[in-house]
Amino acid sequence: MARDWRDLFIVDGVPAPAPEAAAETQERRRGMFRRLRENLRKTRQALTTEIQATLFEDLSDATWERLEEALIYADVGATTTAKVVEQLEREATEGGITGGEALTNRLTELLAGIAKAGEDRIDLRPHPTIILVAGVNGTGKTTTVGKLAWHLSNEFGRSVVVGAGDTFRAAGVEQLELWAQRAGVAFVKGPPEADPGAVAYDTIAAARRDGVDVAIIDTAGRLHTQDDLMAELAKVKRVIAKQIPEAPHETLLTVDATTGQNGLRQARLFSEAVDVSGLVLTKLDGTAKGGIALAIAQELGIPVKLIGIGEQLEDLRPFDPGDFARALVAQ
Repeated sequence: MARDWRDLFIVDGVPAPAPEAAAETQERRRGMFRRLRENLRKTRQALTTEIQATLFEDLSDATWERLEEALIYADVGATTTAKVVEQLEREATEGGITGGEALTNRLTELLAGIAKAGEDRIDLRPHPTIILVAGVNGTGKTTTVGKLAWHLSNEFGRSVVVGAGDTFRAAGVEQLELWAQRAGVAFVKGPPEADPGAVAYDTIAAARRDGVDVAIIDTAGRLHTQDDLMAELAKVKRVIAKQIPEAPHETLLTVDATTGQNGLRQARLFSEAVDVSGLVLTKLDGTAKGGIALAIAQELGIPVKLIGIGEQLEDLRPFDPGDFARALVAQ
């Protein structure tokens, strides 16, 4: 079954779901998987159109070539693709795989293993927990901040303050303030074009003063190729660390899945600036390039922690490697 929000967070003292709610929880998780599978339809079709044409035939060189083409087309990446196909071919040669369903199942297992990288949960035990969110403009960063605040507050019972560190985009501040109101959480902003570091400072100060559980700090959307803006992001992180040395406790990077391999380049350069601890992969419902999650996990070792598959609140959800792999490959 799909991961639930309770599976994503590391917490103390949170009770398990009540027994009478178990059946409802299971049905909700099954529904989440069905929704994920539908939202990954474009990527799955890109894969299965090529894969299913060969997997039930003999395991010839043509089979492996077509499998490579399908995985690369889905933006799994050349390095990751080579690793997967080499493993499958070796197991087939040794007699462990004979084709057909066995090959499909083994492919799913390998992709699920690749998709899980490092610690894929978010630790909420520090008080306050500081979460920094970064990303390129248009990746759904501000919306992700708002939705995460809503889930923490309304489904997890955590008090939250949101800081509008994207001070150069008035519309972004307004959008985030609306999300904060919708989530019923505190909101901190500065004057237009204020120093983002000052907003981060004020947000943490408010969290500590008011005993808030979680502070989520939005940052200005920036291109990973803009060195001065990347330096500014690193400065925000330093400002946070001066108040709480071990903070930010979580640094999430939003990556638009439709950008394909460019998302891998973004993740690499952002991680050099601020030590990214997890990814939020957005817009999976609009791409045939969903395999980028596998490329980032394999090549950078950065776990995908959340995925966005639509505009609704429930369309931001914890990433489940097994479900993701099955949704990619299964017919």
